Amino acid sequence: MALDPRTKLYLVALANLLLFFHVDVVVESLTVLLLLLPLLGAGRWAAAVRFGCIYVLLLVGTWASTLDDGGSWLHMLGLLCVGIRMMMPCLIAGIYAFTTTTASQFVCALRRMRIPETIVIPCVVCIRFFPTIHDDYHQIRDAMALRGIAQGTFALLRHPAQSLEYILMPLLMNATGVAQDLSVAALTKGIGIRGPHTCHTEIRMHGIDWAWMVICTVPLALGIGGAW
Repeated sequence: MALDPRTKLYLVALANLLLFFHVDVVVESLTVLLLLLPLLGAGRWAAAVRFGCIYVLLLVGTWASTLDDGGSWLHMLGLLCVGIRMMMPCLIAGIYAFTTTTASQFVCALRRMRIPETIVIPCVVCIRFFPTIHDDYHQIRDAMALRGIAQGTFALLRHPAQSLEYILMPLLMNATGVAQDLSVAALTKGIGIRGPHTCHTEIRMHGIDWAWMVICTVPLALGIGGAW
């Protein structure tokens, strides 16, 4: 399922609306399912299955917290599960949008939507920022593994002081340089030039885009209206 970048941005905005409205768990679950389907259609099977399993576990944890056994830990479990569960639609929509769309497609979509350049440039920098930081993180972990520091998956949890010293501090130092370099690169490519811009990337809304936006909006609209 190849959706237009504007449709993906709409799904991200729709998922964020769930955070501001108290909707029923049925509406939330249906929205999560509708957001997982494009992720499956894009070939991100592992991510879709992972998010689906996590959401089901959160639903089970929320249900378990309603059991009346007098244990305060169940209330803490329910609070944690509900908080993470509310963030799941945003995470799924964000992962789908930013892993299946290139920066040039996002720029073209934002300009087609008549978004001001003062917003387009920071958005482009952010889109390129997080993958770069992700690569820096793996390079730092590889360097630590070569030196025999914090080896293993859970080593950083067992040694939080080493995590702060060897990972967080280098990432923060690199983040400043990465943000500056990406801003300079964006301006060098002429993104900040005033006037009409041309783009080699062609995007076009199709019937599936309009249909999917309507389908995903219906559960939220019914939940807000109290019909569900």
